[in-house]
Amino acid sequence: MKHQPARDLARAPAEWSDVERLFGLPGEPSRCWCRFFAFTGPEYSALEPAARKAQLREKFDGASPAPGVLAFRDGLPVGWCAVEPRTCYPRVLRSRVLRSAEAPAEAAATGPGQPGGIWSVTCFVVAPGHRRSGVTDALLHAAVDHARAHGAGVVEGYPVDRGLRPKAGAADLYHGTLNLFLRAGFQLVSSTVPGRAVVRLDLRGGPAS
Repeated sequence: MKHQPARDLARAPAEWSDVERLFGLPGEPSRCWCRFFAFTGPEYSALEPAARKAQLREKFDGASPAPGVLAFRDGLPVGWCAVEPRTCYPRVLRSRVLRSAEAPAEAAATGPGQPGGIWSVTCFVVAPGHRRSGVTDALLHAAVDHARAHGAGVVEGYPVDRGLRPKAGAADLYHGTLNLFLRAGFQLVSSTVPGRAVVRLDLRGGPAS
């Protein structure tokens, strides 16, 4: 039986004003603006936080689906999860973690608008004071629903295995944990890179939440 998110949390595709409010809190989100995976290493390093923010803002201006989902508690945004077609994340495509799991046939049908494509869950942000209260579970369920609604066939994640990395801190755990994804019905497909996993949920068999 799959784990269900906390009932006091609302979930919805993200809107920019709410993302800006959540990311404006002190901490790494206000510097990264969830753009780490959207660029190669040199490209990301060359951008100031304001430019990263502007790039994320542009994602909300086009006709494409929102680049993530939000969780709300008492009407306030308390969590974010980034989820987009895998081709939107150059750093993911080049990562050793993904290459360890990839089969040649999986390179097809991964782009925006491709039915049955692979979407990636890359980042979780939870507001201080709301951690360990079911927010990440709610976000992951919302991310799966969002990807399914826009034609994804598979949702993929790259979590940290805390069984192998018990001292992993916030600098790593924004990927999510392996147990989080397993609770939501994802299947482990690779653990070749120690402490890091690749997990996938096949959406073609029916609803996940």
